[in-house]
Amino acid sequence: MNVFKPRETLTEQVARHIENLIAFGQLRSGERIYEGAMAKEMDVSHGSIREGLLLLEKRHLVRNVPRKGAFVTPLDDYFVRSLYETLELYLTHTGRKLVRNWQPDDMARLESLYEQMKACFEKNDLMAFLELGIEYTKASLAYADNYFIVSAIGDLWPSAKRCAFVAFQQGGNQVLEDNLAHMQESIRAIKDRDEERLANILHRYALQQCQQVLEAIANNNGKAG
Repeated sequence: MNVFKPRETLTEQVARHIENLIAFGQLRSGERIYEGAMAKEMDVSHGSIREGLLLLEKRHLVRNVPRKGAFVTPLDDYFVRSLYETLELYLTHTGRKLVRNWQPDDMARLESLYEQMKACFEKNDLMAFLELGIEYTKASLAYADNYFIVSAIGDLWPSAKRCAFVAFQQGGNQVLEDNLAHMQESIRAIKDRDEERLANILHRYALQQCQQVLEAIANNNGKAG
């Protein structure tokens, strides 16, 4: 039986386009987003841009300031530390549930995504690598059983993608290798149904990734100065 899958709305398409401009550094930290110029570039109405920006505000990539306009959320130490601390809390909580409850199909899905990400790394396809990372995170939420956590992680993930790209620009392939090593370790801990080991892996990785992003931001600010 065919399952109906609605297409992305125009608002979601606009939001996705601007999200990628921010995530991949074409719109920079703190930069103003001009609705008129963006509407012309994308050949859509001002209203569509405005709705897309409201969606991106919910996803922490944009700040809409009354009477001033929309600005890319500043990527600073406070934002980065807050992001990784929150992601670690949520993913550790849901990871423990996955460790207790996973079924063979879940493990096959995680291992398949890991192999796909490894192939993207070997082909140097960063965009596909980061998108598969989102799919991996979604797959790991199979037993989250918590509307608010799943919704919150969905809204945080664009910022995680943005930070991963900043770290990659600074650290190159080593950052992606670290990511793959973390995933491989995580899968082993999940397979062994070892909650504490998984929690430790997630903690170490969150600290490492956070530090990589902070160093990249400091270096970028040093160059700008």
